[in-house]
Amino acid sequence: MSFYVLAFLIILALVFDFMNGFHDAANAIATVVSTGVLKPQTAVMMAAAFNFIAIGVFHLKVASMIGKGTIDPIVIDHYVVFGALVGAILWNVLTWYFGMPSSSSHALIGGLVGAAVAKAGTDALISSGLIKIIAFIVLSPLLGFFFGALMMILVSWLFVRSTPRNVDRWFRRMQLFSAAMYSLGHGGNDAQKTMGIIWMLLIAAGVSTAADPLPWWVIISCYSAISLGTLFGGWRIVKTMGQKITKLKPVGGFCAETGGAITLFLATAIGVPVSTTHTITGAIVGVGASRKMSAVRWGVAGNIVWAWVFTIPASAFVAAIAWWVGTMIL
Repeated sequence: MSFYVLAFLIILALVFDFMNGFHDAANAIATVVSTGVLKPQTAVMMAAAFNFIAIGVFHLKVASMIGKGTIDPIVIDHYVVFGALVGAILWNVLTWYFGMPSSSSHALIGGLVGAAVAKAGTDALISSGLIKIIAFIVLSPLLGFFFGALMMILVSWLFVRSTPRNVDRWFRRMQLFSAAMYSLGHGGNDAQKTMGIIWMLLIAAGVSTAADPLPWWVIISCYSAISLGTLFGGWRIVKTMGQKITKLKPVGGFCAETGGAITLFLATAIGVPVSTTHTITGAIVGVGASRKMSAVRWGVAGNIVWAWVFTIPASAFVAAIAWWVGTMIL
């Protein structure tokens, strides 16, 4: 692998990281914008700042899972990484264009799987790591739902004697904290996915070994890229996340963001790359369902689920084609 190919693929990985922040900005700010607590520009600046602050909070367990726990290192080369990134980026662009909150994380996983299988068949996959990731495709929205609903029930019980006006005033302030915590969890989990890709690329190029620590320039670059992406925002998806699933007030936004943040903190602590999109969607549905089931627009939620179902196979298919193209042009 030449220096120029290595540099090109690192830049491509950072482009994906930027798009991850751009695509997933809605996850962190949709509720706080839709409830009117913050203006969109202020919300994205806060979310971007806390995306970067995560650099000093979380260990690199997610990066290690992506870099060493999904695909057999022997199979990894610049063609596989190229295919994985192109598959993930194209799927992100497509779902962003149509305003569908799909998972950048699972697009990347699908891209890795598709490119690796195209090269070496299913023997290239590390089943233990992939099973854990696939399990959390189901668990992350369920945990988000559970914690979001639980927070809503607890808050309703604690503030049962308060007037709606007082509740609204309190939670307009508290939602600033919950949105910041969700952004912190988003940066901590999602930025590490790109670190894992660059890590496996450096190992494949012989620049680093599996026993070496991840270079600091990779960590800083990835946190910077996702923060810049968040700063530019993904406005097409904000409306879907913030209002189309269920009508949110500040108290509901606080509960959804707090429930989602708890889920992300847990997943990052155990090193599982989860979808922030799945997590916050589950939390928003949980908040709506805790009031009454009819408060949730289940048709919209169902359409989002279909986008989730197609994400891994669709990005894997595109990645397999991109791997083939890469073998001819790189």
